[in-house]
Amino acid sequence: MELSFLLEYINLITMGICLCIGYVLKNSIKKFNNQYIPAVMLVIGTVINVLINMPNINATVILGGMISGLASTGLNETMRNLIDMDGKKER
Repeated sequence: MELSFLLEYINLITMGICLCIGYVLKNSIKKFNNQYIPAVMLVIGTVINVLINMPNINATVILGGMISGLASTGLNETMRNLIDMDGKKER
């Protein structure tokens, strides 16, 4: 299944903000359960994208925010795996 068409909906500003917020949630707030980070990033990404495009809100803006928020969690995992190539780094 080809999903590359979703890349046109990613907003880099929204994704960057979500990446930073997700990093803080994961590493600074120890009581926050990591399994909820993708759902929180979905909501935050949607809110940020709606605020950025405030007068012209439509389904594309909402979808872009959702995809950007979720993409930030995937980017975080990719960066973590690249830094920890040998799998021996303590988490």
